[in-house]
Parts: sequence; C-alpha cells; structure tokens
Amino acid sequence: MDPRRQGPVHGWRRFDTLAVRLFLLMWVTLIASHLVSFGLSIPLSRFLAGDTPAMGQAPLAPPPGPTGTMGGQDGASSPPHGPPPANRLMGPGVRAMPPADLPATTLGIDYALRALVIALGAALGAAWAARPLRRLARAADALDRQLLRHEPLTRLDEARGTAEVRGTAAVFNHMGQRLQAQFDARGLHLAAVSHDLRTPLTRLRMRLESAPPALVEAAAADIHEMVDMIESTLELLREQRDGRPPARVHLTALLEALTDDLAAAGQTGVDLRGGPALQVRAHPTALRRVLANLIGNALQHGGGARVHWTATDEGGAWVHVDDDGPGIPPERLSSAQQPWVQLGPGTGGHGLGLAIARDLAERDGARLALANRPEGGLRASLWLPTDTIVSAPTPGA
Repeated sequence: MDPRRQGPVHGWRRFDTLAVRLFLLMWVTLIASHLVSFGLSIPLSRFLAGDTPAMGQAPLAPPPGPTGTMGGQDGASSPPHGPPPANRLMGPGVRAMPPADLPATTLGIDYALRALVIALGAALGAAWAARPLRRLARAADALDRQLLRHEPLTRLDEARGTAEVRGTAAVFNHMGQRLQAQFDARGLHLAAVSHDLRTPLTRLRMRLESAPPALVEAAAADIHEMVDMIESTLELLREQRDGRPPARVHLTALLEALTDDLAAAGQTGVDLRGGPALQVRAHPTALRRVLANLIGNALQHGGGARVHWTATDEGGAWVHVDDDGPGIPPERLSSAQQPWVQLGPGTGGHGLGLAIARDLAERDGARLALANRPEGGLRASLWLPTDTIVSAPTPGA
C-alpha cells in the first residue's frame, strides 16, 4: 500500500508530532529547573557557608528589618510599630526579598542548578530525537547488501514514534519493497532472455547440418560457446536468487580449471605464477565469471595474462592479473568500472565487462581495483575474503 494513502489517524495519535513532543519537553524542563532551583539554592548556599542549623535546633531567625527591632538582653525581639508591610504578591504579613538582595553565592547556585537541569533536558531530548534517525541509518546501510544478496529486508516499525517518524518508516518500507521488486524483475528478464536464446541456437544448429563440414565445425564451436555462456548466466542468476551464503572455493583449483578451459578454447597466453593454496569465501559461479573477465581482458588488450595471488594478514587474499598492454589513461581509471564506458576506440565490447565483474565481486564482499604498472601494462587486483590456508605454497610459487 502506498504510504501516502494511509487512512486517517484517530485519537490522541493525531497530535503525537515531533513539534508537540519537543514543546512538552521544553515546558517540563523549564518547570523542573524552577522547582529544583527554588528548593535547593538557599539550603545549598547555607550549607556551603557553614550556616546549617544543627539537628533539633531552630532555624536561624530572619535578619532584622530596616527599623532594627531586635530588643531585650535575652535576644527576644519585639514586634515593630504598626502592622508589617504587605507583599502584593504573597499576601499581608509576608516580607518580600527582591532577587537583588540575595547573596552572590545563592544567585550563583540558582543559575547553576537551572543551567544543569536545562542541559540535562536538552541532552535527553537530543538523544530521544536522534534515536529514529539512527534506526533509519542502520536500515538504509543494510538495504543494499540485502538487495544484492536477496536477504529479507529490514522493516521499520510503522506504529512507533511520532507522526513524522511513522510516516518516514512507511515511506522507507515502501521504497524497499519497490527496489526489491525491481531487482527481481531485472533478474527475471535476464533469465528469460537467456532461456529464450536456446531456441534460435537449436534451429541454427539444425540448419548447419547441410553446410560444408569446415563451416559446420566452426559454427558448432561458436554455438557451443554461446550455450555455455547461457547456462553460466542462468546458473549465476539461480545462485544469487537462492540466497545461499558464500561457500568455500579452492582458489588454486579454480584458477587451474579456468586456465585449462581457456587453453582448450585456443587461449594459451595465461601464465599462472602461483601462490599459497587458499580457500576463499565466494559464490563459485560468480567468482569464476569475475576471474574469467579479468583474464579475458588481459588476453584481449594486453597480449597475455600473468596471474599470481598472495594472502594478507587481514584475513583476505589478493589475486593480481598483469598484462603488457597500453594500460588505462590515468584520468579514466576512476570511471573504468562504470557501465557503458569504453576506454578507447577499437577496444571492442560495450563497456560492461568490468562493471559486471565489480558488481559480482561486491556481492560477495570482495573488491576490484585497477592500476597501471610502473613498467607498463595494467594490473587488475581482486581482494577476496579467505577462509583458511589449506596447505603450503604450490610448487610454482
């Protein structure tokens, strides 16, 4: 349901807004500051001055009036001539003491107590007002990871907080549902296209039966490669949609299998320099697609690919793919991983390979970096979270 079309809120909840809550908080804080100051400022000033009456002793008598009516040798006071002056605010018989007549210590304690109570109220109000923003920030931070990995989305409580907070929660939940639907639709369309390509490929294979043998053999190899790409794409989409966590993948075995497949297809320019035998955490099909893209780019643009990998002390591994090509202009390195970006004329493709590789890597918590080598050529580096080091370095290390 569209959050903008929610039904009206009845009862006191319609007045539960941020403005009303802040007004009440300020009002209560000011009243509390007056009460605390009125009840504690004079006793605290007397305590600090050492003028506190002992237990069971009568409190100190008030200071004499302007006419000086302390009389008698026993210290008893005689009432002044005539009735005491009336206080217009507190009634007859009560002497008023204007604030200016208070001692400096009492005034200082009064101001300090008021400032302390107001500061405490402001701190509590700021923490209370920022709590929904922290919940929203945590939910927004987890949203991209949950969408990429098809995890259940974090939903904010739409019945909690002020009207503004409830409205924001409803809009955020609605936005998450729409984004999830768009991600699912994108994957479904890609799967449908990949699935439907099987039919024309099958017809093309049947029509080639009457062609010359040399043409049939070459076309059959191309068709077989296209079918493998389609199957890999469907497997990749299925792997992402299942919501399965990353699995243990033996990095050395995967690179060796990928190199063998490229050699079988006629790509013999891959040189595995070796490294420690590692198990990394990734989705196997996605990791294979990323590494195949990096090695394929090195073969196509750099004339060859030298692959080596190392373990780090931070629980990860770097896979480096070096080539001897022209590299990437420094001003284009930051945009090289963006979709539809072609790095130069004659490079071929549509500028999607590195963007797809980066997206697949980030889904598994990996990251991709590109840098020009000082001696020439490009280095594509893939950082992967490792699981364990399963053996000593391979013989080629």
